[in-house]
Amino acid sequence: MTVRATARGEDRSSLDGTVVDVLICGASFAGLAVARELAGSRARVLLVDRYEIGERATSACAAPTPWLHAMGVAEAISQELAHMRFTTPYGSSRYRLPWSWSSFDYRRLCELLYEQSGVPFQTAKVQRRGAGAPGRISVETDRGTINAGLVVDALGWRRVLAADGYQPPQAPLSRGLEVHPHTDARASSALDVWVDRSLVRSGYGWCVPAGGEARVGVGSYEPADHVRSPTVDLAARLGVAAERFQGNWFPHRLRAGTEGGVFFVGDSAGHCFPLSGEGIRTAFYFGIACGRELRAVLEQGLSREQALLRYSRFSASHARAYSIALGLQRLIPVLPPRALTLALRVIGYQPIVDRAFGWYLDQAHPSFAGRSPEPARAPALMA
Repeated sequence: MTVRATARGEDRSSLDGTVVDVLICGASFAGLAVARELAGSRARVLLVDRYEIGERATSACAAPTPWLHAMGVAEAISQELAHMRFTTPYGSSRYRLPWSWSSFDYRRLCELLYEQSGVPFQTAKVQRRGAGAPGRISVETDRGTINAGLVVDALGWRRVLAADGYQPPQAPLSRGLEVHPHTDARASSALDVWVDRSLVRSGYGWCVPAGGEARVGVGSYEPADHVRSPTVDLAARLGVAAERFQGNWFPHRLRAGTEGGVFFVGDSAGHCFPLSGEGIRTAFYFGIACGRELRAVLEQGLSREQALLRYSRFSASHARAYSIALGLQRLIPVLPPRALTLALRVIGYQPIVDRAFGWYLDQAHPSFAGRSPEPARAPALMA
């Protein structure tokens, strides 16, 4: 179990009354992508999270390899995976992808992204939105209230700074759990996916090779369904130990990108892609988009209201792709297993693989990342 690395002793100073230009709440993929876009800015930026940078991973930590290169974090790659294999009770289909996945070391990737941003960071648990002074938004934390002109919620599916948060199992959330057995996974070049109702009624299992370990897990689209037993079962099928558990909820429905003057990014905006449950690439993508809008406010005279509107429209413009993926998420669990097996084989023809996975990558293409910014140090905070 991860132990929270909160500031202690003299480092546990009050943040009450701190005033910044930009407050980014959440220091995982989405929040760090936003901070990265503000590198070199003369604005006062503060990044806060209840955990230290890179301390607590909650996913299988695999993303399209081109995205990891585009973000300047290829050093964190554990293993590149050029294939995907889909298995049902009636057979397997192995695809050679037009691009590859790569598993990576979560802590190192977060460190690399943070180094690119150069913004100050504090460990603090964000609790709720406060009343706020005119022209500013206040955020209450366990270390006091912070005030900012621009606020980003990258805190995950709970959408902490919104008026109405999510509460499973009623919310449109999927749930996932995985184990990390120590094993030499380097002989495999495939990311494996199992669609097997004897394992999970509505969802899938996976195995992500990551050098000296495998990441074996199960995700369910039905938040009321438990995933621990299926995860242990899948590990047993693969002959690996069910050890080092980690898991989380993840959204499968797009939500509003802004609310009450706050920018929502990553899981807090439902940016995790339905069907696949992939949220890292989209966290980068929408985090970059949000960061660029913030920079336009800070440096180009754009008003906060204009930035909120532009970002909201940008996020909503992806609704069609999310709707298609959500439709497939609902269809696949009800398809007869033999029909699904046949469909996977048909899709396995290389031109179809290239077209389908090309479309999938295009929904948040790595070319959007552009050039990695140079490391920079932001001005000191004003309390």
